[in-house]
Amino acid sequence: MYDAIVVGARCAGAPAALLLARAGHRVLLLDKAAYGSDTLSTHLVHQPGVAALARWGVLDRVRASGCPPLDRTVYEVADIHIEGRARGVAGQRSGFAPRRHVLDAILVDAATAAGAEFRDHCRVTGLLRDGLGRVVGVEGSRDGRPFTERARLVIGADGMRSTVARLAAAPCTVQDPRLTCAYYTYWQDVPADLELFERPGGWVAAVPTNDDATLVLAYFPQSRFEEVRADAHRAYREQIRATAPALHERLAGREPAERLHGSGDQQNFFRRAAGPGWVLVGDAAHHKDSITARGISDAFWQVERLAEALSGTLDGAPDVLDTALARYAEDCARHLAPGYEATLGVARLDPHEQRLSLLRAVQSDAELTAIYLDMVAGIASAGALYTPRLLALL
Repeated sequence: MYDAIVVGARCAGAPAALLLARAGHRVLLLDKAAYGSDTLSTHLVHQPGVAALARWGVLDRVRASGCPPLDRTVYEVADIHIEGRARGVAGQRSGFAPRRHVLDAILVDAATAAGAEFRDHCRVTGLLRDGLGRVVGVEGSRDGRPFTERARLVIGADGMRSTVARLAAAPCTVQDPRLTCAYYTYWQDVPADLELFERPGGWVAAVPTNDDATLVLAYFPQSRFEEVRADAHRAYREQIRATAPALHERLAGREPAERLHGSGDQQNFFRRAAGPGWVLVGDAAHHKDSITARGISDAFWQVERLAEALSGTLDGAPDVLDTALARYAEDCARHLAPGYEATLGVARLDPHEQRLSLLRAVQSDAELTAIYLDMVAGIASAGALYTPRLLALL
C-alpha cells in the first residue's frame, strides 16, 4: 500500500511526488502520457515559481537545459511603454520559460531520485472506495493491461479536465465564462525579452525558451474562436501585426519552426479541492485563462502548501488527514482568488482608461515599474503599487 498515489506527472503532480517522497512517504506517480512528452503551455515560470525550483534543488538543471533567464520585461499598450525588471522574491529576479518536455522531465527525474515510483502510459479509470465511501486507491490500465493500486491518499494532478475530479464528483465552487482563445508557435533566432503587447481585442506575448527559440502567442476574444480557427495561421499573423507591429517586423520573412498550437477551451473555475481520501492540485483544482501565465507558479505554490498540510497527518487517523486537507483547500481558494480576478480582468481584452492612466504614471518611474512587474509575476498585490510616489504622479 502506498502513502500517496499522484495522478498526473507534470507541473503539479511531479513536484507533489518529489516533496512527499523526500518527506519519507511511499509515493506512486502515474501519467497517461509518455515521459518527456510535450503539452500545451505558455511555459512561463514567474519568479515565485523560480524560487520554488531553487528550494527544490532543480533550478540549476533548468539553467543547464539552455533555457535563458528572462531578466527584462517589456509591456506596451496604447501610448504606454513599460520596460524594466521585477524586484523579485527570495533572491530570484528572473523568470524562466522552459519547454514543457524539458521542465516536466526534470521534475519527474527529481521525484524518482527522491524515491517516488513513476509509471507512464497509465490511464486511471476508477477510484477504489472502502465501505464508508472513502477513496483508498485507483484502478486503470497500462498498455492495455489492467492494474489496481491502493493508497492512503489519491492526489489528482491531472489538469483542467481532471479524471480524478470527475470520478470524485468534485463540483465547481466558482465558474466564469471562457474569455479568450489562444494560438502559438516557435520562431528560431528571433531576439526577444519577455514582451507583452495589448490592445482592445488583442494580446500578444513573446517568450524566449530553449534551443534559441522564441514562443510567440496571440490571444483573441472567445467570441472569435470559430472565425479564428477557420484560418488560424492568417488570424495569428494578423493579430501579431495589429497588436505588436515591431515584433511583426522581426518575424518578417521567417517561417515558424513548428506547427501552430491552439486552444479555445480556456476554462475559469475553482473546484472543491478535497474530500475523504482525495485531493486536487494544480489545474485540476483551479484553472484560469493562460493570458497571465500564472498556472505553473500557482501549481508550485499549491504543491508546497499541500506538503505542509500533509506533514504529520498522512500516516495518522483518517479524520486528522481530512481536516488537514480541508484546511489546505480553504487556504488555496483564499490565496488564489485575487490572481484569478486579476486574470479575468486582463482576459477581457478591454484596457480601460483608469488602468491606462495608472500605467502612464508607472512608466515614468523605475521603482514603480519594478513594483508593477512584481504584480505581473504574482509577487505583489495591487495595493503595493499605491505608494506616495504613485499618488503624487497621479
